[in-house]
Amino acid sequence: MKLEDYFDFLSPEDIRVKGTRIGIEHILYEYIHCGKAPEAIAQQFHTVTLAQVYATILYYLENQESVGKYVGDWLEYCLKAEAEYDKNPSPFAIKLRQLKAEKAAQNRVEQLQAGSPVPRVINLSNNL
Repeated sequence: MKLEDYFDFLSPEDIRVKGTRIGIEHILYEYIHCGKAPEAIAQQFHTVTLAQVYATILYYLENQESVGKYVGDWLEYCLKAEAEYDKNPSPFAIKLRQLKAEKAAQNRVEQLQAGSPVPRVINLSNNL
């Protein structure tokens, strides 16, 4: 079996593990950026075998320049899409953020009324 037989090359921007909907970028992100072991990645993606995870890693190692660019382009796309979403969140996301803030405020009021010390909360991001 050739290494390429492990993958479906749907387009230059879409390489998937054969027989799954998992793009190689997801496996490689977990391996390269998160430092996960192949066994942990196989457990995370239930439709992917350990052999497929190793094949993906080997494919990357054998084609670092082109696959590195592929993953880099995917990461850039994701970051742009996330930034755009943060600029224009859906009404549902806005409502969730509002409910979360109201609940946190209510919890602080209840703690003050009970005489409990209120921990200082520092919000470092706007993520839900």
